[in-house]
Parts: sequence; structure tokens; C-alpha cells
Amino acid sequence: MGKVLSITEAVKALCNGQIVGLPTETVYGLGADASCESAVAEVFKAKNRPNFDPLIVHVPTLDAVREIAELSKAAEQLFLAFSPGPLTVVLPKKETIPDLVTSGHPTVAVRIPAHPVMLDVLHSSGLYIAAPSANPFGFTSPTSAQHVLDQLGAKISGVVDGGPCSVGIESTIVDMSVGIPKVLRLGGMALEQLEHVLGPLSTQLSSSNPNAPGMLSSHYNPGMPVQLFLDRDALLAALKMNGSKDIGVLYWGESIAHGSSFNLSEQCNDTEAASNLFKGLRLLGHSQVTQVYAHLLPESGLGRAVNDRLQRAANK
Repeated sequence: MGKVLSITEAVKALCNGQIVGLPTETVYGLGADASCESAVAEVFKAKNRPNFDPLIVHVPTLDAVREIAELSKAAEQLFLAFSPGPLTVVLPKKETIPDLVTSGHPTVAVRIPAHPVMLDVLHSSGLYIAAPSANPFGFTSPTSAQHVLDQLGAKISGVVDGGPCSVGIESTIVDMSVGIPKVLRLGGMALEQLEHVLGPLSTQLSSSNPNAPGMLSSHYNPGMPVQLFLDRDALLAALKMNGSKDIGVLYWGESIAHGSSFNLSEQCNDTEAASNLFKGLRLLGHSQVTQVYAHLLPESGLGRAVNDRLQRAANK
């Protein structure tokens, strides 16, 4: 249990109903055969994930999307524009996918990932793979194979090491199941990119009965309280006032002289900040600090998704 697997070993394990850690360009996922209810149940159990929080199903091609979901013309155009990539689309599901995967909803969240290793596993296995982030529910998502082993190693068959995740933040989720498209989760695909194809989009980012992952208001916790700051000067003033010894700082831009700190992007690049977010939260969470001060990014591009994760991490 809990070892690094080859692609061949991972495919064999998945086809035998086991669960394994798999790399994607967003974060590492905890994969299972989506058509096997016992395997999917093991995913919920290993993560301690409530069964009312649905899973994303990963497939290799647009034809595979059609096999598990009803694909409208507009949804097809969205997939053609942005997939493979960090985009998940919620569609009316077909009977191929068990209700356990979708938490009883008549819709399924589907994604075509861009990571070559994950695509190889999908093609080689011939499976639809349900794969939420490979971490205990509510905590920081993993962006390396070692993160998966550290958090879930004793509960899974192993992990395929595909290197660090290039995007580093979960996929953007768009609901295309009814009428007007709606964003259910901000993520690795910027809102501006989607709106270029779909026009202005509304958002519904939280729900107590979610029909997509990542909609619960409290999530991504690094294991300690997180306090948010809109303004860099306010963060520095609070750091000076409260004493900095037990406080970790997560920020972006010009360097801050503080021992327990992590700079998401010195160049204020939102894509770089997103790719570093979970790494930074994890490093501060494993340090000797008892609280994290975090500087929010501008509400544009992937800055929206970074802020969304920080706000959920700050919620108790």
C-alpha cells in the first residue's frame, strides 16, 4: 500500500476495483473506475468525503463524453474550445454512471484532462475515471505524488508520479445542464476565457446541496486559522501589531522580510500564483506557525480562483 506505481500497475489496479492517485494538470486525483460502485465508495471512504458531494468523471475524448452524458451543441463547442484542459462541464447524465458518483443528481461533471500520464491511463484502461482531489476531505489539495502518499498513502494502492502539477489549482466548473450556463467553481480556466465563448456568465459558487465539487463554503484548510487581507499594508501592520513569531504569511509581489512566508508570485502573475497556492498553504501548514495571514489577489484572471480557495480556507 502507498507506493509509486507504473502506468501499467495503476491500470491493473483500477481495473481490479482499487483506488490510486493519478496526476492531472490541475491537482492529483484519487481515481476509481466510475462504473464500479464499490470502487467509488472506497474513494469516499478514503477521503472521508460526504456522499452528498459529487465527483468529477475524467474521460479521454469528446466521444467518451457522449457515452456518459447528453451533450448539447453549446457544451460541445465549449469542450472543443478548451479541452483537454482545466475545464469541467456539468451535463445531464446517462445511466452509464452510477448515482453514487453524482450524489443522486441527474447530472454528471465531466472533464477531459490535459496531463499525458492521466490520458495514457484513461486510454490504456478504457475506463471512465472518477477522481476528486487526492487528499482528506476539506484539506489542501495535492500537487505532487509525495503529497498524496503523505496524506493518503496507507489508504490507497499507490500513486503514479507525473511530476508537479502545471496548473496547480482545480478545474473551473461550468453547468451546461439547463438553459443559461452558470459557473459553479472558479479554477484553472479563467472566467474571461469562458466568457469569450459563452458571453457573460453568472456564478453560483456555494451550496449546501452541491451538484458539483468544490461548492461547500469551508474547504482547503491548511490545518490552522487563515486571516485574509485585501491590502498589503494592512497585512504588514497586523503582522507588526500582533508579533510575527507564530504567524505565517502567504502573499504576492515584492518580497516581505519574514521568516515563515511564501511568495505566490514575485512578478504578480496570476497563473504562477495559482500554480503555487496549494504548495504555499501546505508549506506553511507544516511549519511551526499557528496562524496564516494571506494577501488576496486582484479579482481578475486566475486571481478570482486563488481568492475563492483562500476564502474557503479561512471559513471555519
